[in-house]
Amino acid sequence: MSETLVRELPPICLDVRQKQRISIETLPQELKAPVPPEPSLPVRTKTVKDFQEDMEKAKSSGDWKAVLDFYSTTFDSFLEINAAFKNDANAPFDTIEDSGINAKFVNVVYDALLNTPQDVQKSVLKGIINGLLQEWKGPRTKDDLRAYFILLQNPQFSNTSTYVIYAHLLRQTAALAEADHHFLVHWFKKISQKRFKQLMDRLLQFISLRLFPAKPEEFPPMIKCTWWIPSATKVLSLFNAANSLASPPIISYTDFYNSTLDHIDLMEEYHNWQCYGNSHRFSFCQYPFIISIAAKKVIIQRDSEQQMISIARQSLVDKVSRRQKPDMNMLFLNVKVRRTHLVSDSLDELTRKRADLKKKLKVTFVGEAGLDMGGLTKEWFLLLIRQIFHPDYGMFTYHKDSHCHWFSSFKCENYSEFRLVGALMGLAVYNSITLDIRFPPCCYKKLLSPPIVPCDQNTPVGICDVTLDDLYQIMPELAHGLSELLSYEGNVEEDFYSTFQVFQEEFGAIKSYNLKPNGDKVPVTNRNRKEYVQFYVDFLLNKSIYKQFAAFYYGFHSVCASYALMLLRPEEVEILVCGSPELDMHALQKSTQYEGYQKTDLTIRYFWEVVLGFPLDLQKKLLHFATGSDRVPVGGMADLNFKISKSETSTNWLPVAHTCFNQLCLPPYKNKKELKQKLTIGISNAEGFGLE
Repeated sequence: MSETLVRELPPICLDVRQKQRISIETLPQELKAPVPPEPSLPVRTKTVKDFQEDMEKAKSSGDWKAVLDFYSTTFDSFLEINAAFKNDANAPFDTIEDSGINAKFVNVVYDALLNTPQDVQKSVLKGIINGLLQEWKGPRTKDDLRAYFILLQNPQFSNTSTYVIYAHLLRQTAALAEADHHFLVHWFKKISQKRFKQLMDRLLQFISLRLFPAKPEEFPPMIKCTWWIPSATKVLSLFNAANSLASPPIISYTDFYNSTLDHIDLMEEYHNWQCYGNSHRFSFCQYPFIISIAAKKVIIQRDSEQQMISIARQSLVDKVSRRQKPDMNMLFLNVKVRRTHLVSDSLDELTRKRADLKKKLKVTFVGEAGLDMGGLTKEWFLLLIRQIFHPDYGMFTYHKDSHCHWFSSFKCENYSEFRLVGALMGLAVYNSITLDIRFPPCCYKKLLSPPIVPCDQNTPVGICDVTLDDLYQIMPELAHGLSELLSYEGNVEEDFYSTFQVFQEEFGAIKSYNLKPNGDKVPVTNRNRKEYVQFYVDFLLNKSIYKQFAAFYYGFHSVCASYALMLLRPEEVEILVCGSPELDMHALQKSTQYEGYQKTDLTIRYFWEVVLGFPLDLQKKLLHFATGSDRVPVGGMADLNFKISKSETSTNWLPVAHTCFNQLCLPPYKNKKELKQKLTIGISNAEGFGLE
């Protein structure tokens, strides 16, 4: 698995490759030479304790000679770096699991470095330049890799004055062979969380400051160092690979986001990637982990808009060529529904107008006056979702233990309603509506399997590798039972008396399914129980709901079909559909609009004192009460357009919410205690979506 992860890293762009030496694997047979032996290292015996004593003496006496000698010698060459920090100078340490480096010594030496006089710090940089200038002769040795690994941790590279040296270090590291990167990835995995994050932030800062330098004169002209950003991004991808390999990950995937990229021409990056793929021209889209979810949403929406504009333009041209009068409605996806036939009308409209799904959505309720300024569209989403996900409707099963919905495995003649739910999710992403849907993470993994709809209709979709961990997210009790089966120390066959056959209830009848051919005759034993659990999990999460999920998959991709989906992680799709669970009530306070109130009014001041003092669960209830969802849109609280209006009713009344407009109607309560009591009762007892 780890080899695959590293192998899938996009190749580095050409201008960086020019410095790369020819891989030994590409040479003709007669030119191949044996991999050179590691050169013998000089003997260096200084220990952590010796170094710390030298530092203490230098600080008290002001004589830094011993410290200067140590630093200038240690960093003078790759060999000296190994001599100082290698646990055993004579051992090869050529495994991915053990770098053979005394990490504690490296950390102590680097932590002390920034507190030494300038001449000591300059001697280190001078030594690094010498090491980087040495000619490459043949493949890199493990000692060379250790040197790169140690040099990348140098805290001096946080200072922009060292960026030229740092850039050359990154260039050489980026240009190493794939097998060498494989070692580095595994060694990075062993770094402590704090230091790992520091190294990663240093790389992100390097990229940001090269894109938008505070003092442009500090750096060479951009045209002379086009390789800086590709090299840094490639090295960052090694850290990302290390993070993905670690279980659990060392840091969150969101820590790799570089928000500076939100301010560059993302569509140019996207088009370069589409035109040139993973070779020739560098694009940040080759390394999607660095692009924030907000930036990815912009790419997806603009890509869809461009597709929509080209469709609308073609419609316009067709009309004009037939000498028909253009109709402005052709620029929108106009959905007309009756409240009494909400699901069937919505299904008919979206099926009939399949070619218009990428257009801006406008909803009309038949028999009701009113322009759709966003409120009707949101109400349509809320009502549809509430109806479709109701347990009595039978499409989805709600699992109380995990607080999430999963697809009902009941067989039916028509799966078009599952397609409708997929299309709704796609429309929500495209029209910036946050849906109050609770699907498990596994659902979004399946939704990206594959991220682009296959041309061949017979290619399976929505099938992905699933594990017991995925089942825990949906049916924790069943997953726990299967986990106990795997760890059972007795005789599984005699004590459990199970076969490779499972049973499911469908419309009151029990149906049996074989997990493998003649499964009802294959007993589950200690030897085959792993296979049984894997087959059972695959049956529950893939096979038993295949038709339902395939319809759902095609519905979502009918709206969101875009190469930009290849940039997304499953977790990011969930945030696009349902919003982020991270609440920032201070940000909500800053962006709230008022009607009938001023933000300095006593009632409003009481309101925010109460809300900011609420525990998280009550803050979520308030958000759900007022907006129909307890999550935040990708653009943050400001995108909610939250409004507090003055309610001229009696202060004996509870607050009221207009969820379709993210509006809270608040009576002018006389004191903070009364406001807190009424608000708490109101948000805690709201049924469903609190539609008004």
